[in-house]
Amino acid sequence: MGKGLFETVREACARVAAVADHVRLVGDITLYADRFDPRSVSVPSYDERHHFRGDAEATVAYLLMLDTVNFGSGYFPRLIKRKGMSGYFTVASRLKDVFEARGAPSAQELSELSPEQVTSLLGQDLEDPVRAELMSLYAGALNELGSLLVEKYQGRYAALLEEADHSAGRLVAGLSRLKDFRDIAYYRGFEVPFYKRAQITVSDLALAFGGRGYGFFEDLDQLTMFADNLVPHVLRTDGLLVYGPELATKLARGELVAPGSPEEVEIRAVALHAVEELVRELRGRGLEVSARQIDIALWNRGQEPRYKRLPRHRTRTVFY
Repeated sequence: MGKGLFETVREACARVAAVADHVRLVGDITLYADRFDPRSVSVPSYDERHHFRGDAEATVAYLLMLDTVNFGSGYFPRLIKRKGMSGYFTVASRLKDVFEARGAPSAQELSELSPEQVTSLLGQDLEDPVRAELMSLYAGALNELGSLLVEKYQGRYAALLEEADHSAGRLVAGLSRLKDFRDIAYYRGFEVPFYKRAQITVSDLALAFGGRGYGFFEDLDQLTMFADNLVPHVLRTDGLLVYGPELATKLARGELVAPGSPEEVEIRAVALHAVEELVRELRGRGLEVSARQIDIALWNRGQEPRYKRLPRHRTRTVFY
């Protein structure tokens, strides 16, 4: 099942890349692979500076909650950030503080959280309407997760993973019952599934548990790139992707890209396809790499100042 689900993602994104109007894969994959440091694709250790680690059940609860609200990059310019931290690390570390101070919220508590409570937990305020909108979206996402756990899993976070029985594909499918994980776009009359946040939940669990126990997935290497707004930006900055003049001008002006628009779907799909091409090239050279490893390496590269200085696309969406 897992391979079928992930192959559907790959095939749809390749189909978009073949006909895209606004985003093109123009760089030479062979040359890009030449410049790609194989050492950068080793999977890093779990980042305990920004992320919580407790007993197995609490760690699962933390990661499911974090990845349930692992979106908002289009809102992050208005987020109140911790000094020196991005929007993502601000949310991850704030949630870590909650778990260390109070333990994991029960599923029932999660189902009843108000936007005001989420705002307080994450160190925000509701004075800015854009920030208030994001807090409301976070509360709704957490409410839905809590309700699912109460209704289907006796309130146990880990029961979601146990049902998947060490299959990344089954866990992605299970999480996608939640509407904010159901990351499927429509482009020229066909579906383009990405499942970005559901896939990254699998990856985060694998990292946190070192590939064992709740972090063991027999089909982990089938994950695709986690299609967001940073990895495409890295590939564009590196010259592998080029954006059409209208899209490039829009980004230079700091304008939002509409969720589900042809431009937004193409940015995510063509980047995902480019990573697949890079994986194919590196494997052809005898390197055992996966799209997940490439994604992590490129995401980490995107934290460098030369990438931070340039504008990336921003979309206000629940999917990344």
